[in-house]
Amino acid sequence: MADAKETLIPAEENSFRLEAYLARGGYEAARKTLLSMQPGQVMDEVKKANLRGRGGAGFPAGSKWAFVPKADDQPKYLCVNADEGEPGTFKDRAIMTRNPHLLLEGIVLTCYAVGIHTAVIYVRGEYESIARRLEQAIGEAGLKGFLGADVFGTGFGLEVYVHRGAGAYICGEETALLESVEGKRGWPRLRPPFPASIGLFRAPTVINNVETIANVPLIFRYGAEAFVAQGLPRDGGTRVFGVSGAVKKPGLYELPVGTSLRKIIYDWAGGPAEGQGIKAIVPGGLSAPFLTPDEIDVPMDYESLAHIKSMLGSAAVIVIGDRTPIIDVLRIVARFYAHESCGQCTPCRVGTTWISKTADRIAAGGGVPGDLDLIRRLAEGMKGKTLCPMGDAAAFPVLSMVGKFGRELEETISRRAE
Repeated sequence: MADAKETLIPAEENSFRLEAYLARGGYEAARKTLLSMQPGQVMDEVKKANLRGRGGAGFPAGSKWAFVPKADDQPKYLCVNADEGEPGTFKDRAIMTRNPHLLLEGIVLTCYAVGIHTAVIYVRGEYESIARRLEQAIGEAGLKGFLGADVFGTGFGLEVYVHRGAGAYICGEETALLESVEGKRGWPRLRPPFPASIGLFRAPTVINNVETIANVPLIFRYGAEAFVAQGLPRDGGTRVFGVSGAVKKPGLYELPVGTSLRKIIYDWAGGPAEGQGIKAIVPGGLSAPFLTPDEIDVPMDYESLAHIKSMLGSAAVIVIGDRTPIIDVLRIVARFYAHESCGQCTPCRVGTTWISKTADRIAAGGGVPGDLDLIRRLAEGMKGKTLCPMGDAAAFPVLSMVGKFGRELEETISRRAE
């Protein structure tokens, strides 16, 4: 938490080492909790803290865990989603690099609460050095008895594995992630059934983002009430905001949930880059609808952004300077989603491809009247009509650009057609 001794991303050198984590009080919260609380009490405390998912959907973590059947006669799994494929998002990488033991302590607490004895950290394929660091941390924790057959001498057993993906954006979707862990092609599953009942290897499974799990030890170190007080009553704690693009000080900023977007950009990231103004802002990763500069006086929480028809998502803030033609942004966004579509759903497979082709043609000077209407129809044809949320993720930014920057795009078509 922002003003507590332990932050999600510590600054000191060698913060990833076990001895450094222990010096910061690491694993004490898990030790005390496992020795003094029943699993149901642990789950109730997380519910009381109002920890919402930090990966995109924002579903309350404690409530999500409660969906898992309590029967002990079948295996259960935890999958930590460390795929982090959302463009503009780089917070989980920093947590795993600088504070892997905080993540592992969160895994211990989560698994104890739900009755899970096997956890998998699904790391995107490009994060090779991070995967090695996690494996090193798992080995350190195992030697100390913080993982393994008898965690803290309580008789609770937990094994943690690192599974590397193959660099597919679609595997950030939770059911595609499960397919990938099982060694299959990363195609999303039809839901229901949901992973809480039928997940990894057809067993009940909890899936949470890295930042979500890394927050769990802080709840038990400082108490649920203190955790809530750091953020909002409906969304406790802090968020790690990743700010990139046309700002003076891009980087990661751990701030209370509900901090205003204006404050993040101007007070923390130093404002727009030298000699530039702001044309557009992406508030929550590239799948979030774009905002204009007159919309930045908004608290960065799920409900406030939903009220202005955008999303907090992964809390990745991308600032687009006023020197950047919006057609270039549209072309890059469209190309990314066309490349990353798994192809399973026709609306997404066809829609992303034709939006990308149309945007490329406009950028090359071959735009014609009606192109924006075509892009709009294609995007509307994806929204809410695919197996997984990628159809929406591809449609939302495109529709917001065409809607809010349509005049500039029309001028681009007219000017380049002359």
